Amino acid sequence: EFENLLLKIPTNYDAYLKKIKEAVNSTKGEVILYNNNLIDAVFFSTSNGYTENSEDYWSTSYPYLKSVNSEWDKTAPNYEVQTEFTLDELRNKFNNKSLTKDSFVILNKTEGKNVNEILVGDKVYSGREFREILGLRSADFSLTFNDNKVIITTYGYGHGVGMSQYGANELAKQGKNYRDIINHYYQNVN
Repeated sequence: EFENLLLKIPTNYDAYLKKIKEAVNSTKGEVILYNNNLIDAVFFSTSNGYTENSEDYWSTSYPYLKSVNSEWDKTAPNYEVQTEFTLDELRNKFNNKSLTKDSFVILNKTEGKNVNEILVGDKVYSGREFREILGLRSADFSLTFNDNKVIITTYGYGHGVGMSQYGANELAKQGKNYRDIINHYYQNVN
């Protein structure tokens, strides 16, 4: 079993470990503050092209977690992913046997372009609730109906609040340093 674990260690493990140690040592003692308080430096994988206001996903507003452009994420692998359900599967997930293709209506979107509210039958769900019920990659999605099949296309991956890992990497490739990247994703911080 130990030998199988060794086979799973990437061949570039040492190079990555060295980079991580250098990053940690070069920023030792540094913290991110907003109004002299430590921030909650939340992050996620890949945005839909924008980050999300904290209050639009968690209902708690943090002034440094506001929607910003992260257009670089649109070039990420698996930025757009389709998940297929049958209408019966959706009826079971939402515990409503009378759902039809006309039962799903996206009502509005957030500033970060995620689904804010979706009507499912006679009940309104937040985009986050809909995402969690169906195990979707993000709360930015569209629905397409084809006979008894429902194809849900998601854009990005994760909750969308704070720093996009893919976006931060793309900014670094453009020559931005860590302070530039932090100040882009976390507003008005020191």
